[in-house]
Amino acid sequence: MVEVVEDGEGCDQATSSVNERPAVVCRELLAALDASEGRRRRRKRDTTPDAIGLTIKRDLLERAVAADPEPDAFEGWLHEQCLAAGGSEGGVRAMALSIFEEWRLAHDADAFRDWLARGAPSDDARSDEGSNTGR
Repeated sequence: MVEVVEDGEGCDQATSSVNERPAVVCRELLAALDASEGRRRRRKRDTTPDAIGLTIKRDLLERAVAADPEPDAFEGWLHEQCLAAGGSEGGVRAMALSIFEEWRLAHDADAFRDWLARGAPSDDARSDEGSNTGR
């Protein structure tokens, strides 16, 4: 959505209005994971580590959608998820940082936000079941 605001000098400026709920952005990031999964399946190397990272990221995103934390509390909520992971905190922390950076990018970069809002379209999102080379 675009809203017009007056800049105080009688000029109108168009600004993007971003829904700041982390759950909304995380739901859109889940759609973007499909593209990552498509790329992963086409790689000719062992993609097990990629699959583990994507699984952790998907789990965090799904939990964020369900919990729907307040925007001001999102970073703290992600930190709590890292602490709750205990011994596997490293992978969770890496994915939590990625999610937080993408959430902030969705607020700062109109092109990224628009791409997410369109469902993160990508040729890589297409399933390529015949070329699944992950081991």
